[in-house]
Amino acid sequence: MRVTTKGQVTIPRHIREEFGILPESEVEFKVENRRVYIERKLGTENKFKQLRGVATVKMSTEEIMQLTRGDE
Repeated sequence: MRVTTKGQVTIPRHIREEFGILPESEVEFKVENRRVYIERKLGTENKFKQLRGVATVKMSTEEIMQLTRGDE
């Protein structure tokens, strides 16, 4: 992986998806023992955007509402 002349590096798609790094996400760099780490800065994005694509069960809105309300 190369750094551009502007100091930019592309974060691979599989890493962005795994860690929820979306366009306009904020990240921060940490340096430890001569290594550089990149972390997604939490709390800077819309909470719904952070959860996009996380659900694994296919449920309708009505089914979710019944589940959360306890309706039978």
